[in-house]
Amino acid sequence: MIGDPDRKVSDLYDMIHPNANDTLTVRSVFVIGPDKKVKLTITYPASTGRNFDEVLRVIDSLQLTANYKVATPANWKDGDDVIIGAAVSDEEAKTLFPGGWKAVKPYLRVLPQPNKK
Repeated sequence: MIGDPDRKVSDLYDMIHPNANDTLTVRSVFVIGPDKKVKLTITYPASTGRNFDEVLRVIDSLQLTANYKVATPANWKDGDDVIIGAAVSDEEAKTLFPGGWKAVKPYLRVLPQPNKK
């Protein structure tokens, strides 16, 4: 987590409109991955504080989905079941997830979080 008082990061990623008022605080959260790409943007109104529990939840999800071919459903929390990525065939899933999964629909294959075995 970094502050950006001199706007170097903001300018690097073109995060601030060139005509923006310099006196207003921007209440945004950006998660930038190791590949230097923006993975998440959340912008809050000036009257609303940031929810760091949500930021940490998203970082957990981003790390999990970067390391395994899964997605996290709505309201997911660390340790909850995950969904096998849609691009993963059943054949590949058998290799990746030998413990199996529950197919709710052909496109919705649920399994326990892989890194919590």
